[in-house]
Amino acid sequence: MEQGLQTDFWGSSTEEKHYETFGSRSDSPIYRPEVLKTVENAIASLDSGLRALSLDMHGHPEVRWEEHRTHDILSGYMEMQPGWTVTKHHILPTAWKATFTYGSGGRTLGINSEEDALPGIGHACGHNLIAISGIAVACAMKAALEKHDVPGTIVLLGTPAEEGGGGKVKLLDSGAYEGMDACLMCHPAPGPRYSGSLSSCLARQIINVEFFGHTAHAALSPWEGRNAVDAAVMAYNSIAMLRQQLRPTHRVHGIFVGKDWTPNIIPEYAKMVWYVRAPTRAEMDAAVKRVIPCFEGAGLATGCEVKVELAGATFDLRQNKGLGDEFATVFGSRYGPIDYAFGISSASTDFGNVTYALPALHPSFGIPTVPNGGNHTAAFAEAAATVEAHRACLNVSKALAATGVRVLDDSFFFEKVKETFEEDCQIRVAEVRKN
Repeated sequence: MEQGLQTDFWGSSTEEKHYETFGSRSDSPIYRPEVLKTVENAIASLDSGLRALSLDMHGHPEVRWEEHRTHDILSGYMEMQPGWTVTKHHILPTAWKATFTYGSGGRTLGINSEEDALPGIGHACGHNLIAISGIAVACAMKAALEKHDVPGTIVLLGTPAEEGGGGKVKLLDSGAYEGMDACLMCHPAPGPRYSGSLSSCLARQIINVEFFGHTAHAALSPWEGRNAVDAAVMAYNSIAMLRQQLRPTHRVHGIFVGKDWTPNIIPEYAKMVWYVRAPTRAEMDAAVKRVIPCFEGAGLATGCEVKVELAGATFDLRQNKGLGDEFATVFGSRYGPIDYAFGISSASTDFGNVTYALPALHPSFGIPTVPNGGNHTAAFAEAAATVEAHRACLNVSKALAATGVRVLDDSFFFEKVKETFEEDCQIRVAEVRKN
């Protein structure tokens, strides 16, 4: 994950203090402060249990689609909370759902808890923190609905396979988000001390490419072969040259995958996996159209057959302005500075697709890191287990819970949320026309 202004970031060796001067603080009044107090008290009561759950998950990382133990401990935790209806193996084998309803006729607020880790480096994207944040938000909202007599439904989804699997996209396509009026979650990242970030992220298209050639003896009769690896190398170099004509905000990166390769045989097969990223879905689609000819041209030049598969896309985060403004007011008034630059701005998430479908918010929160120790590094995995990261996680959860309660309690505010969502839909149409 690429970040700037590293000196502004919260380092693991920096002196503890609650606020950082970078970013903005809010002096706006908080909606129903008594509700926020209930949220804070509820999360404080859960603190030690959530810390234990986070460390348990952190100590037993499971990669995409294999989050069986994680599924069991998270859904099991919610089963122990009174009033919740828990559905295990919800739509997907390692997804789950917990639902609570208070009163009748209220709106529905969705929340996400991620589950999966990364191959080889564990929870180096901090999904253990995302998991407990979702639980904290859901349980704190439940406490507020009951104490302050606010009708509504809370739906907490345990979502697998964010890392390259598009788990939320599959859940979205299968109807898991139907009926939600809005949806919330968060994500850790490098950033200023105790900060919240409302940046977007990059849309991402996965492309699988296969080249099919013909074997031959590499020394005796190489002219009889068609080299699939040559095709892959030519495609790689073509994309390297294409990058000069792509915008600096775009990212194109890929790897080679082979089988049965040996130097004395002209290889008949090669596979590549590519990610094409851009700030918006429309820009991503336009960039993909420029990348695909690199594969086709390499096949033509080497005499190899080419198979190109668009294997799944995740979209940019369309941070709902109504939800974002409310979150910024609460977070900036109580917990730390707000920025619109850091977070996961140069990475991607399958929650982006959710933000295209309904009003949603996905703030990031800063945790202590070391230089070159951002997301997807072993150092970040260590950071995700620190007490400071846990505290930052619960802070952002309090602001999210308060925002969620207002969605259910304040009809005027919810109309603003819907209006800003519709306005963004029109902006998306303009982006497609532009590209």
